[in-house]
Amino acid sequence: MEKQTNPLHGMTLEKIINALVDNYGWDELGARININCFNYDPSVKSCLIFLRKLEHEWARIKVENLYIDMIS
Repeated sequence: MEKQTNPLHGMTLEKIINALVDNYGWDELGARININCFNYDPSVKSCLIFLRKLEHEWARIKVENLYIDMIS
């Protein structure tokens, strides 16, 4: 049986956000995922605070999926 690998294994949310910003920039990131922490005075710190809240799990899933798409 072939072992399945998780592309998020070993990746912190901070590393994911930094990789997305490096690849897309804040403007493109905000266009792809329309959340305030990407569109209004963006910073990694504000994104981490927003995305770590349980009620914003939907946004974190979108961010993780965009990262997976980016590395594929």
